[in-house]
Amino acid sequence: MKVILKEDIAALGRAGDVVEVARGYGRNYLIPRGKAVEATQQNQKQLEEQRRIILKRKAKELETARLLAEQIGGLKLELPRKVVDEGKLYGSVSAKDLVEKLAEFQIALDRKQVLLKEPIRTLGEYEVPVRLDAEVTAVLKVSVIEEK
Repeated sequence: MKVILKEDIAALGRAGDVVEVARGYGRNYLIPRGKAVEATQQNQKQLEEQRRIILKRKAKELETARLLAEQIGGLKLELPRKVVDEGKLYGSVSAKDLVEKLAEFQIALDRKQVLLKEPIRTLGEYEVPVRLDAEVTAVLKVSVIEEK
């Protein structure tokens, strides 16, 4: 079944793409949730008209993401934490902690954008990838130090 994506879907493609999906996935998930429409001739004509609008909006979002990536790349977050013994933290540093710290710099992110594989549990310097857009990923420098 061919569908036209109305929004970006990581496994399938970007908004406006015409993709082939399983019938059940298209009819039971994508179309009812408004993520796609069936690729009929009429819908494809409408797509061409909307594609220009979508491309302009995406270009603006991409530029905003690149500017934010530069801003994040220039930051080095210091997170003081209690230490139990030999550099091990009492607790951990999670993506939520990083998002809260970034909020102090007026940078609003969702914790899902912070690509932290597992919470940080030891003192040290870390580079944490932050996905701002499908095409833009920034690297956030994090320093976990001992709380005094």
